[in-house]
Amino acid sequence: MAEIVVIGAGMSGLAAASRLATLGHRVTVYEAGPTYGGMVGRYERDGFAFDTGPGLLSLPAVYRDLALKTGREPLEQLVELRPVAPESRHLFPDGTDLTLPNASRGGVAQALDAAFGAGSGARWSEVMNHGRAVWEATRRPLLEEPLPTEGGVLAPADLDRLDTDPYPLRPRTGLARLRRPVPWTLATVAARQLGGHPGLTALLDEPALRYGLVPGQAPAGAAVLAYMEQSFGVWYVRGGMRALAEAFFRRCELRGVEFRFDTPVTRVIVEEGRARGVETARGRVDADLVVSAMDTDALFRNGLAEWPGVPAEGWEPVEVPGRFSVLLALRGPRPEGTVHRTVVHAADPAAEENALTHNAPPCERPTVQVLRPDDPTLRPDDAHESVVLTATVPAQDEVDWTVPGFAERYADRLLDHVDAAGLGLRERVLWRVVRTPEDTRRETGSVYGAVAGPTLAGSHHPTAGIKAANESPVPGLYLVGGGAHPGGGLARVGMSACITAGLIGPA
Repeated sequence: MAEIVVIGAGMSGLAAASRLATLGHRVTVYEAGPTYGGMVGRYERDGFAFDTGPGLLSLPAVYRDLALKTGREPLEQLVELRPVAPESRHLFPDGTDLTLPNASRGGVAQALDAAFGAGSGARWSEVMNHGRAVWEATRRPLLEEPLPTEGGVLAPADLDRLDTDPYPLRPRTGLARLRRPVPWTLATVAARQLGGHPGLTALLDEPALRYGLVPGQAPAGAAVLAYMEQSFGVWYVRGGMRALAEAFFRRCELRGVEFRFDTPVTRVIVEEGRARGVETARGRVDADLVVSAMDTDALFRNGLAEWPGVPAEGWEPVEVPGRFSVLLALRGPRPEGTVHRTVVHAADPAAEENALTHNAPPCERPTVQVLRPDDPTLRPDDAHESVVLTATVPAQDEVDWTVPGFAERYADRLLDHVDAAGLGLRERVLWRVVRTPEDTRRETGSVYGAVAGPTLAGSHHPTAGIKAANESPVPGLYLVGGGAHPGGGLARVGMSACITAGLIGPA
């Protein structure tokens, strides 16, 4: 049995702690804040409740496996999980109103033909077939297996292999064979395979934008994100995603994991070249192994741990976008036939991309996700409704979200944008709460309030590049969470915990 300290009680920390305790280790989790869940937060007031982080789940198989491996009960006995049906409604600047079914490739193709004209579904299906090829090529090395490393550092040969985008391209012919190939981006896919159709392009870009990936920089392989959602479905947990965090916190308690809340770790203790425990405000805690579930940039940049050969002041954080949310408490019942997830697409996609890549002010009318779950546990009664608007925006290092009135004015613009698309929310608002990347930074410790993206092969985009290996260069120090392999998102941070538990092994 090893004494293991886990730093952080976010979803990756809970997943790692429960797996390691099940393997027979003695696990203690140290969390800087007063509660668990990390990005999977909750805001409650006057009988209303809102997710303050992700509101939907893809690849639920990750948490089904976690539930079975740590307690033998299926996930459905821990939480009420249901597919979102329909998967989404999309409102476009030209007035097109498109509703897509959940996990139905054929149904999606039919809906696209009806909305955008014959042949649109076939074009989209070709891109999704390429997305499937990316999934098949990268599922094991980038989602299920540890990165191949030597002493925690990725070898150059492995970097070269992972830098190759697996998105399949047609063989080049004629003079094109003599020219150096230019890597395709997601924008290239849209231009060449979707004919530049604005609606199809917006559908391809939207899953990537949620992770802060802009089409002109994201690799073509980012098409796998849309493929995964349409193939494996999108799911909702009754009570909001916070209920998922609650379920695995209870599982940790069942497995004997101990928690120390309001106890920030100030340093990873390294002696004789190996992690030997952590330092907290309450003193030294000895351990055989340390698993950090905190933001990897914050861990090394703030000097809590040392990356061999790189001083803390030389550690450059990855500058990626953040998340802006407006929590709306609405009077009046949820209208009959309301879709769970509506996406109001950007009025000017080029302006949205410019805002996310050039330190520009946030886009006036960006892509906005509107979540309106039909969940009685999130509202005081059926005469009210809870709604969350979310947009991807520049993080705190690029825009000062603390300027008085700035965030509230931007929330007004988002409300105007979605109401112009026909949602009619403003007139029903009882009250609202605005959340910015600064709230994310303050509550989770994420540098600049950024939200980590997934690892994608062939990406030089900072959001989607290869993350830190789960086995760090410091012996005895392991890394999980969005800043570690295989990247951000609920499914991937759960995978990072699974990979790390496998590296550590049973007691």
